[in-house]
Amino acid sequence: MTGAAWAALGIVYVVWGSTYLGIRVAVETMPPFLSAGARFVTAGLLLTGLVAWRQGPAALRLTGAQLRSTVVVGLLLILGGNGLVVLAETAVPSGLAALLIAAVPMWVVLLRTATGDRPPLRTLGGVLLGLVGLMVLTSPGLSGDVQLWGVLLVLAASALWSVGSFASSKLPMPADPFTASAYEMLVGGVAGLLVGLGRGEHHGLDLAAVSTRSWVALGYLIVFGSLVAFTAYAWLLQRAPLSLTATYAYVNPVVAVVLGALILDEALTWPILTGGAVVVAAVGVIVSTERRR
Repeated sequence: MTGAAWAALGIVYVVWGSTYLGIRVAVETMPPFLSAGARFVTAGLLLTGLVAWRQGPAALRLTGAQLRSTVVVGLLLILGGNGLVVLAETAVPSGLAALLIAAVPMWVVLLRTATGDRPPLRTLGGVLLGLVGLMVLTSPGLSGDVQLWGVLLVLAASALWSVGSFASSKLPMPADPFTASAYEMLVGGVAGLLVGLGRGEHHGLDLAAVSTRSWVALGYLIVFGSLVAFTAYAWLLQRAPLSLTATYAYVNPVVAVVLGALILDEALTWPILTGGAVVVAAVGVIVSTERRR
């Protein structure tokens, strides 16, 4: 782990924590899949242009195997992992959605174990601790305080994101992580637009009725959530231990909860406070273990 890797991890921790707030504000007056698709198509085009400008058009060339891999990973990460979260945030608070994504490192460790890796016992202990926190965090959905379908969608999104993250470390991906990010965004963004159209989100859509703060939130998501944080995440997947990279899911929920409470007046209920404290403790266990590997 170099200084650049820790800096990239810090960006993913903090910036992605704020994107849950951005998503919640965007979907106040924007349809979920169309807004998410527009976000990633725009970000993907900008990143493609940046790569071509900085490294030349040759940097965008892919082999057939690399193209197939980016399609698979893009669909898993962008359409599945992000798209379902955007849809879920029409029904659940941004802080709770972020906390539920804490399941990502657990699924990653399970995937590693299933493919022959043997994580240290301390890592497994961190996963078990995180599962306890996850059980607490799902209680609002079971009690009816929030929409259960939204909670289940976020859990499904975390599973798809974990599979996509794991697959990107195993499949033949482009050598340049920024090229990989650009194609994944374009694939996932176009797929999101198609899903939005299939759901009929364009019917009755009036762009003039979209609020200014929703437009600002979408712009923030494009620049910081996609261009800055997503590319940092893609770079980390090729430069740092996967289970350590995935621990962002334990840290940025704290940012999301604080921002949601301060800006959107989201309630800080006991499941959020208790579950949040448990998952923060879990990330300490996993990070300290991975740093020694």
